[in-house]
Amino acid sequence: MSMAEPPPHTNVVALLVHPDGRYLLHLRDANKPISSAGQWSLPGGHPEPGESLDAAIARELLEEADLSIADLAPFALVEDTEPDGRLTGQVQVYAGTWRGDPASVPLTEGIMLRWTDPGQLPWLTIDPMTSAVIAHHRSTLGAGPPSGTPLPVLRVRVPGARTVANVGGVHLYAECDGRVLLGLRHPDSPYAPSHHHFLAGHCEQESAIACLVREAREEAGLDIAADDVEFVHAVHVLDAPGTQPRMQLVFRARAWSGEPRVMEPDKCVSWDWWPLDALPDPIVAYTRAAIDGVRRGRLYTEMGWV
Repeated sequence: MSMAEPPPHTNVVALLVHPDGRYLLHLRDANKPISSAGQWSLPGGHPEPGESLDAAIARELLEEADLSIADLAPFALVEDTEPDGRLTGQVQVYAGTWRGDPASVPLTEGIMLRWTDPGQLPWLTIDPMTSAVIAHHRSTLGAGPPSGTPLPVLRVRVPGARTVANVGGVHLYAECDGRVLLGLRHPDSPYAPSHHHFLAGHCEQESAIACLVREAREEAGLDIAADDVEFVHAVHVLDAPGTQPRMQLVFRARAWSGEPRVMEPDKCVSWDWWPLDALPDPIVAYTRAAIDGVRRGRLYTEMGWV
């Protein structure tokens, strides 16, 4: 992109301030492929084709909350940058005052609007753009740029639909006499019913190895020492376009105590040792891929990515 080209995305938001210093924040819908999902943000949106930014913010406030702000004026420009500094979009921020009751607003998007005292901001989940805009507003005591001067530029990483969290899974590779331990998942399991799979789980507030040690004990009654575990493979999985990616980490246990037994019958109906050259069918696809990777000495496999 040359310096003369405009950024590919220019959106608009409004920073509405109560005369007593509180800010009007908008709680966005969660669990949707939208920017700042589930976070407190500023009301706004996208200009329509051929629409000016001034007209866009006025329309967005009217459509979303039936608000018409007489003193709304450009306040700052937020630049959305990639980690390497590339400009990928920008948001023009307008500021204005309002003293109404958010509960009486006929909100058409998001969950709710609320007046928020600045002292509450550290305890809310707020998107980085909103945090930067409010911090700038407070540092300038609410004064906008002098007439005829460029808008101040705030450079932050604005979360968007292209930013997707990856789920992390931890898996046990236990091998004995050329056989690998696999469990047969329950027919009613929400994931991979009636398929063979590693002993596995998702990390809670713990390290990956601590998760593996805990899951081995909870799922199969195996006691594994953290020092007896080594990383052997990772599979980065995308089940289908648009789904949440998953990074599946596989750890080999060099030693353990106990015999595998069914501890969670609602999830797994049996544990068995299977020859590496005669794996059961059906088996979870990335489990087979990981076993193949371990046998070949590879550390990484991708599945489902174009």
